[in-house]
Amino acid sequence: MEECKDKNCPIHGDLPVRGRKFKAVVVSDKMKKSAVVERPFVKKIKKYERYEKRKTRILAHNPECINAKKGDEVWVQECRPLSKTISFTIIGKVE
Repeated sequence: MEECKDKNCPIHGDLPVRGRKFKAVVVSDKMKKSAVVERPFVKKIKKYERYEKRKTRILAHNPECINAKKGDEVWVQECRPLSKTISFTIIGKVE
């Protein structure tokens, strides 16, 4: 990671992170400083006593120093709302 001047960077800036932390895959990085990440999960269907796969797409802030690209597996953590739709930030790539 390189030094960045992004004030909303959780590492070099002053953005506090708290709450949920999870792994996700970047599915789109076309926006400036933002990315769409997708997180798969399993949901139980009570009636049929079986499970189904589901996925959720989350908009996350993508700091300049991390610069996650499409297909990267990243760590995402909750932060304060940065815009109308962004309340998560990418805190690092999964090694």
